[in-house]
Amino acid sequence: MTLKFMGKKRGMTRIFDNEGNVVVCTVISAEPNIVSQIKDKESDGYNAIQLAAEKVKSPKLRNVSKPLQGHFKKAGIEPRRYLAQSPVDQTDAYQVGQEIDLGLFADCKFVDVTGVSKGKGHQGVIKRHNFSGGPAAHGSGFHRHGGSCGMRTSPGRCLPGQKKSGHMGNERVTVQNLQVVKIDLENQVILVKGAVPGAREGLVYISKATKKAV
Repeated sequence: MTLKFMGKKRGMTRIFDNEGNVVVCTVISAEPNIVSQIKDKESDGYNAIQLAAEKVKSPKLRNVSKPLQGHFKKAGIEPRRYLAQSPVDQTDAYQVGQEIDLGLFADCKFVDVTGVSKGKGHQGVIKRHNFSGGPAAHGSGFHRHGGSCGMRTSPGRCLPGQKKSGHMGNERVTVQNLQVVKIDLENQVILVKGAVPGAREGLVYISKATKKAV
C-alpha cells in the first residue's frame, strides 16, 4: 500500500540528461501534505491514512463546510482544501499533524499519477473514437459521421455499446510508471517524464508505482 500524495500540475518543460538527450517532463508542485486523520482496525475496521493539502485562507474559509471545519479543529490543523485517504498496512509510523513532503519519493524511480482529464464536451466519432470518416470530395454526402451500425431484418436495431458521439474527457485517468526525473525539495517540485492527465493548476495524486516498468 502506498500513500496518495497531492500536488498541482504546473505545465510541461524539457531538460537535458547527462548524454545530452531531450527529456520532456511534466512539472508538479507539491507542498507538504499533512496527516489529518488516522484510521485503524479497532475503531474503523481498516487501516488508513488521510492526508490534507493546500491551506484555505480567509476569506475562502467560508467555502469550508462546518463539519470539515470541525474535523480540522479536532485534528489541530488549519483547514485544507483537499483530502485524500490511502489504505496502509500499518499506521504506527504516522501521527496526526505530521507533515509529509516529496522526500517520500526520494528512493522511488517510477510513480503513478492520477488526475481528471480535460473536458472536451460533446464530440463526434472522428475525434472521440478516431474514425477515418468518408471521402473528402464535394460530391460525397459522407464526411465526418459514423457509418451504418445497425442490423438487417433481425434483430433490426443497433446493439448497445457501439462507438457513438458523446461526452468526451473529464474522466479520472491514471498514468502508470512515469519516470521520476528530478525532485527539488527546496522548491517543492517534482518532474516526471511524459504527460499527466488534466489541465494546468489541476489537482493530481502521486503514488509510488504499483507495477514494475517493463
